[in-house]
Amino acid sequence: MTTGQERFRSMEPFEELPSPLRRALTISGVYALVGVLWILGSDQLLLVFTRDVDAVAGLQTWKGWAFVLMTSCLFFGLTFRQFRRYQEVMEINRQQAEQILDLSQFRESIIDNASTWINVLDTDARVVVWNKAAEQISGYPREEIVGRDDLWEWLYPDDAYRQSIVERAQEILDHGLELEAFETCIRTREGGYRRLSWNSRRFFDGEGRVNGSIAIATDVTEQRAAERELQQRERQLANLMDNLPGMAYRSLFDEHWTMRFVSSGCRALTGYEPSDLLDNRTVSWAQLINPDDSARVTREVEDAIGLGEPFAVEYPIRRRDGTTIWVWEKGRGVDDSGRLALEGLILDINSRKHLEEELSELATHDALTGLLNRREMEVRLKEEVQRAERYGHSLAMLWIDLDHFKAVNDEHGHAAGDHVLRRLSEMLETSVRAVDRVARYGGEEFIVLLPERNRLEAWETAERLRERVCSQTIRVPGSGSVSLSISIGLAVFPEHGTSGEALCDAADRAMYRAKDAGRNRVCVAGE
Repeated sequence: MTTGQERFRSMEPFEELPSPLRRALTISGVYALVGVLWILGSDQLLLVFTRDVDAVAGLQTWKGWAFVLMTSCLFFGLTFRQFRRYQEVMEINRQQAEQILDLSQFRESIIDNASTWINVLDTDARVVVWNKAAEQISGYPREEIVGRDDLWEWLYPDDAYRQSIVERAQEILDHGLELEAFETCIRTREGGYRRLSWNSRRFFDGEGRVNGSIAIATDVTEQRAAERELQQRERQLANLMDNLPGMAYRSLFDEHWTMRFVSSGCRALTGYEPSDLLDNRTVSWAQLINPDDSARVTREVEDAIGLGEPFAVEYPIRRRDGTTIWVWEKGRGVDDSGRLALEGLILDINSRKHLEEELSELATHDALTGLLNRREMEVRLKEEVQRAERYGHSLAMLWIDLDHFKAVNDEHGHAAGDHVLRRLSEMLETSVRAVDRVARYGGEEFIVLLPERNRLEAWETAERLRERVCSQTIRVPGSGSVSLSISIGLAVFPEHGTSGEALCDAADRAMYRAKDAGRNRVCVAGE
C-alpha cells in the first residue's frame, strides 16, 4: 500500500506536463471513463427490462446511436464554446497588439522627437535608448552608442571627473538615487564642450526588479553662458558704481524723493547706509536737503523735465553726522511703471565750493588783511551812492593813510609791516558798524564807507578811529613795539561829490591836507 508521499511522487511527471496537454489528457480520460460506464451501465439496465437476445441487440444499436448523438452534441457545445472563446481571445490579442504597436510607435516618436536628451541604460550601464536629441547634442549617432558601456570615456575624458559621474550613475542603480538639475560638462564628438542639466532615476519591470536607469538632459550651455555674461556685466556695473566719486540713484519724483536704488557711494556721501534711504526706511532724501533750498531744487528739476532735458542742480545737504556739504546732482526724468522717476548721479562738490568761496574771497577781499579790496570797494561805493541818491540819504567816506609806515618797514622789516597792517585793519573793522564797509585801497591806504552818516556823525567816527589807533601800541613779534597814527580825509555825499569817483577824489585831497598839516588828524573836504 502506497503512502500519500509516494502517490504525490508518482504524480510528479504528470504535474510537470504542459497545461494544454494535461487538460487534453484529462478530457480524454473522462470521456473514456464515461464511455465505459455508459456501455456497462446501459447493458445492465437492458437486462433488467428484457432477456430477449434479439431485443437486447436491437436496443444496444439504438443505445449506441443515442450515445453518439449525445456525445456529438456535447462535443459540439464544448468546441463551439471553445472556438468562440478562442475567437474572442484572438480579437483581444489583435487589439492589444495594435495598441502595443501604436504605443511603441508613439513612444518612439515622442522619444526621438523630444527636444531634450533621453537615454536609457540597462543594469550593466549599456545604452539601450539614445534619441535624436542625444545624437545632435553629443555628435555620436545611435548606431555607435547603443549596446556600449564605454561612452563615458568619450563624454568625460578627464579620469577624475569621469569617475565622479560614474559613481553617481551607479548610486542611481544600486541605491535608488534620484538626480534633479544635476549639471555636467560633456565633450562632444567634434571636440567642443556642452553643459547639460540632468534628471535621472532608475525604473523597474513588471515584477519589481530594477531594469536600468533613464536620464533626461537639457542643454543649458547657452543659458549658462548668458548668465555668466550677465553676472559679469553686473559685477562690472557694481564695480563701476562702487568706484564712482558719488552716489548713483533712481528715485520717484514725489515729495519725499523716495529712493528705489542707491549705490554704495551713498555711505561716503551722506554717512547713511544705502538701505537707510531705500523707500525712506530711515530717512528720505528730501529730509537731507536744506529746507531753504528745497523749493529751488524742485523748481529747477521740474523746469528741465518740462523741456525734456537733463537737469543739473547744486544744493547743500545735511549728512548723518550733522555736517553740511554741497552736492551736484545731474540726471533726467524716466518712466517707472507709469510714474515719473529720476535717474542720475550725485557728487560731493564741497571742496570745489570751498575753493570757489576762497576764489571769490580772493577776488573781492585783500589777501593780507581780509578787508574788501579796491575793486570790490568801488562796486560797493557805486551801489551806496545810487541808494543814497534814490532815497535821499546821506553817505560819508573816510580816506585813511597810515603815518610814517615806510619807517616801520625800514626799521622792523616787511613782515613786521604786514603785521602792523593786519592789526590796523582789525582796529578799523571792529570800531565801525556792521553796515559800514572797510577796504584796503592800496599800500597803507584804507577807505571806510559810512551809509546814512552826515558830516557831523562821520567826523565823530573819524575822530574815534584816529584816537583809538594813536592810543594803542602794536607789538611786533621779535621786533618790539610800534606806535601808530593815521591821517583821515572826510567827504560827504552829495555835498562834496555826487559820484563815487568825486567822493574818492575829495576825500583823498582832504587826507593829503591832513598830512601836510602835521598828520594824525582829520580834515574835511572843502575846508
